Amino acid sequence: MNSCLPTDITERIILAGFGGQGMMLLGKLIAQAAMIDGKKVTYFPSYGTEVRGGTAVYHLIISNNEIFSPIIEEADTLIVMNQPSYQKFKGMLKAGGLLLLNTSMIKSDNFPDAKIYEVPATEIASKLGNVLVSNIVMLGAYLAIKKLFSPNLILEQLQGMLKAKKGNLFAINKQALERGLHLIESIHHPYVR
Repeated sequence: MNSCLPTDITERIILAGFGGQGMMLLGKLIAQAAMIDGKKVTYFPSYGTEVRGGTAVYHLIISNNEIFSPIIEEADTLIVMNQPSYQKFKGMLKAGGLLLLNTSMIKSDNFPDAKIYEVPATEIASKLGNVLVSNIVMLGAYLAIKKLFSPNLILEQLQGMLKAKKGNLFAINKQALERGLHLIESIHHPYVR
């Protein structure tokens, strides 16, 4: 399946959460799938000094055109997993941008002019039996909304990353991705404030 990214569009994404929530894996999965799909990609991962428990943020740009800088000043999409990350990065979302909130850990405020999708990712992951796949729930939601490339491309990347000792984690990651996809498909419209 070819992506739905028009030839003159660039997607700027900020993924943010605390260390241990899988932001780096999430960014890497999207970046690799986009590259395999023939897109140009830049990314800039950044960790807080604490790593696990500190802020982890991933700047990711996907485009059909040349990308001149990996730094994002204004994001088209903001995917946030916890309250401190939401407070820190919400000002970087452009007017009318896409905001995916992990509502298991975030209470949003009056956010003007954004397409807001509330995804209880941590709760969904917990019901699947592993809270660590909440990032993959968010990824499924993102793919269902943006349709940049096929979810199968992500599953192929996941399978490659989870071989050998972690191969048993593929099934739960696949379930998490599917839950995120189905959650968005069951919503008729985003919650827009």
